[in-house]
Amino acid sequence: MNLAAPVEIALRRITPQDNAAIARVIREVSAEYGLTADKGYTVADPNLDELYQVYSQPGHAYWVVEVDGEVVGGGGVAPLTCSEPDICELQKMYFLPVVRGKGLAKRLALQAMDFAREKDFKRCYLETTAFLTEAIALYERLGFEHISEPLGCTGHVDCEVRMIKSL
Repeated sequence: MNLAAPVEIALRRITPQDNAAIARVIREVSAEYGLTADKGYTVADPNLDELYQVYSQPGHAYWVVEVDGEVVGGGGVAPLTCSEPDICELQKMYFLPVVRGKGLAKRLALQAMDFAREKDFKRCYLETTAFLTEAIALYERLGFEHISEPLGCTGHVDCEVRMIKSL
């Protein structure tokens, strides 16, 4: 895929037909960064192949990024489990190399936070790992602040970077 040529980029809500494509993206990016299932990363999620169904629940939303009809990334937001009801979690933000650095992750994160505000969430939490430096830099630019202790019960045992933002 050559983004130098004219392309059609779409950021849209996930559909049932996107399940396999976004699961493939998440698995590819996870393998690229060594984010293995045994360490509690997203590839261990038993619902990875059913993200449409997961994010169709109230207070949940997931968007995919398409380039010329091919799913190349995505991200979502959902209530943070085992936590205060006004906290949501930015989740499953994964992008193939071809679209990194194009502003699409920022656009998706802003859309997710707008959705969260509409659903009356007051804070947005996320977890990531220290070697995802580009992602951490984006979250910092978006106003997320580092916190020392985890919130909720995400099961991400190796996500040592925790951040939160007031909405």
